Amino acid sequence: MNNTNVKIGLLQTSCSADPQVNLARTLAAAKRAIDQGAQIVCTQELFRSQYFCQTEDHAHFALAEPIPGPSTVAFQTLAKEHAVVMVVSIFEKRAAGVYHNSAAIIDADGGLLGIYRKMHIPDDPLYYEKFYFTPGDLGFHAWQTRYAKIGVLVCWDQWFPEAARLTALRGAQILFYPTAIGWHPQEKAEFGRRQHAAWETAQRSHAIANGCYVAVANRVGHEQLSGAGIEFWGQSFVADTYGEIVAKTNVGQEENLVVPLDLSQVEATRTHWPFLRDRRIDAYSDLTRRWLD
Repeated sequence: MNNTNVKIGLLQTSCSADPQVNLARTLAAAKRAIDQGAQIVCTQELFRSQYFCQTEDHAHFALAEPIPGPSTVAFQTLAKEHAVVMVVSIFEKRAAGVYHNSAAIIDADGGLLGIYRKMHIPDDPLYYEKFYFTPGDLGFHAWQTRYAKIGVLVCWDQWFPEAARLTALRGAQILFYPTAIGWHPQEKAEFGRRQHAAWETAQRSHAIANGCYVAVANRVGHEQLSGAGIEFWGQSFVADTYGEIVAKTNVGQEENLVVPLDLSQVEATRTHWPFLRDRRIDAYSDLTRRWLD
């Protein structure tokens, strides 16, 4: 394998009510992906618990942990043992009253390269994240790992082209999106197909506009913590630099997605479709305004 080739692994699992069981399940899934040759492995969003944001309950803050903390250390050990890069979603306790939806970026030597804190925080029925998470304050970054330069964004961030663009402008060759998204069961028949298509299309467009790979790890299973709960739709996927989906998981099945990528395609695509060259940065200042009257 030459130095422009890398294999990535996305972990798609269901979650129980027991954080220790979920940690063990995700570590085992990561090990299977590594055995399949994955060199960069990404977990789904908030893998250590069921998606607790379905309700506003102060008791759920007990699920949070610092970075570094138990989850980070467990994946750092795995990363060092197998010389793999890890993107690990964490419910981060920064301080009493300050919590983030974060991801730890761990290099192949087991060292903690950095932290990404989710920038866009949703507040929708059964997705009451503003109750739990302080918006990220670390900005958008890319990290040079042993195998590729990667950017990390989290779930709701995946709808915002500005987030993908700013991360790509840091040099990211692959955008990873740890995700927990699904259907409200009572809406699925009417809106489900269009909701999923919009989600997929939005992220494929980030790959095209930025000439990079996009890799999305979603969870599966029906989690009912409030009302009818959420049916997570899985369908983790990898899109190439032209936005084509090159690999995808199933709807309701726990599985890994291990995909080989050719990083030379990033430079080739950006050269042939020079969107970054032709950006009119002199004309975009109004993007920092909320609305244009």
